[in-house]
Amino acid sequence: MKEKFYQYIQELQDTITAGIENIDGHAQFKEDIWKRPEGGGGRTRVIENGEVFEKGGVNISGVHGKLPKAMQSYFNVGDVDFFACGLSLVLHPKNPMVPTVHANWRYFEMYDSDGPIVDSWFGGGQDLTPYYLFDEDAKHFHQVSKIACDKHNPEFYPLYKKKCDEYFYNAHRNEGRGVGGLFFDYCKKTEKMTMQNWYNFVTEVGNSFLEAYIPIVERRKEMDYSDLQKDWQEIRRGRYVEFNLVHDKGTLFGLKTNGRIESILMSLPPQVQWKYDHQPESGTEESRLLEILKNPIEWV
Repeated sequence: MKEKFYQYIQELQDTITAGIENIDGHAQFKEDIWKRPEGGGGRTRVIENGEVFEKGGVNISGVHGKLPKAMQSYFNVGDVDFFACGLSLVLHPKNPMVPTVHANWRYFEMYDSDGPIVDSWFGGGQDLTPYYLFDEDAKHFHQVSKIACDKHNPEFYPLYKKKCDEYFYNAHRNEGRGVGGLFFDYCKKTEKMTMQNWYNFVTEVGNSFLEAYIPIVERRKEMDYSDLQKDWQEIRRGRYVEFNLVHDKGTLFGLKTNGRIESILMSLPPQVQWKYDHQPESGTEESRLLEILKNPIEWV
């Protein structure tokens, strides 16, 4: 399974980066091949200073070796080997009317000292972080995600939408990072779902990403915006940074397994602001966004 999924994410990386370059029309991804001393490596692709995207990355990795002590306690296991591979992307647009987007699809295996797999699972998802909320955009993103889920199980979308709202949540701010999407983890073999079934589901979601995001970019990338709206985007980007550095499990795993720092922190936006106790005026689009981030709603 690991060879099959790693081949898939290599192809998906090519598809997504080509789609992003096409809609940007100016910047191209810079590729960086890296190796991990303990085993494995990855292919990082970063786009910067484009017409549409201020910064973004679409990265794949496949790493293996002894599971570090810090992660052994996290997974409640002993001295085991591991293999992990995945594709992770974050795109930060220039125009504050275009939302930031994040997606991740991954596969994990653990082995005991004799070599057999003792555990394996899939995880991933895709979520949207707008700075100015257009309801039709959130509905579109969720509708595409729901269609992908429904092809495999009608219970998946409401379950993974709820998990997304719960996971991408800045508890110290009492607000969501964005308007959600899908989040699933520890998708293991059961009586109803084989690992092949999970592979089919995860790749369905991965294949839906461009359909979920590109039409939103097309609608918003040429919209006018003011300096104050750009300031608001950068203030909200600060919340994005807070989540990634304080709460995100993927960032923690990368740091604890001697991952490549440049690739792990690629998700951080280039321009960010923190203003002391900043509160938007009541009745504005900015305040409406905060209300919805504090009280997630059903988009479809």
